[in-house]
Amino acid sequence: MKRTTLFLAIYAITLTIIVLYALLSGFKISSNNQEFEEITVERINVLESDGSLKMVISNSSRQHPGMMNGESLEKRDRDPGIIFFNEEQDEVGGLLYSGNEKEGATFVLSVDQYKNDQVMQYMHYTNKYGNNRYGLQLWDRDKNYTLPVLNSIMDSLDREGYNYQQKLKYLEEKNNGKPITAPRLFIGRNYNTEAGLFIKDKFGTDRLRLYVDSTNTPKIEVLDESGTVIKSVLSE
Repeated sequence: MKRTTLFLAIYAITLTIIVLYALLSGFKISSNNQEFEEITVERINVLESDGSLKMVISNSSRQHPGMMNGESLEKRDRDPGIIFFNEEQDEVGGLLYSGNEKEGATFVLSVDQYKNDQVMQYMHYTNKYGNNRYGLQLWDRDKNYTLPVLNSIMDSLDREGYNYQQKLKYLEEKNNGKPITAPRLFIGRNYNTEAGLFIKDKFGTDRLRLYVDSTNTPKIEVLDESGTVIKSVLSE
């Protein structure tokens, strides 16, 4: 009788431990919501349920190089921040920042054109001389020169020894004299401490300026295709 009682006691205790373990393990596996007071990481990848990448939050050393059509671009140095990706696994913009006394500082929030590079950017720059430029910048980009096409052309020109200006000239000639990308508008403060609205034509040339200059004088200027002021209105 004593042996039977002891056996049943051991059996009950063992069974209880097994059941508790199963319940606790099941709870941990099925729980999708967890709370942390603090987490320290170098990179976080945010995925869809199918495993596709949607967002990367990373330091500079582990930052994503960018992606187009699901293929990562060549490894490059990038600032820390956040990179966003669409359903076709293209990079579509991000928020990046950096800053030091020697090289200056950068903070940008960029929006990319579909299959292309940035067309809108909210930014702040401080150059190595301590001068500031900040505001909203817009670009035009030729839809026929998507990022994969442009990268292929640039790689080919690199192998032939073209410098940056030669590349731009080559691309304009190939595009019937039109630039494949050009700045179109800037609202903000430039390095010359002028604050206002600066509108450019499709070639990236200033055509209309409405601003307050470094002497605190309000100005309105109309420019021709060469960027020469042809009409100016000054405050009295």
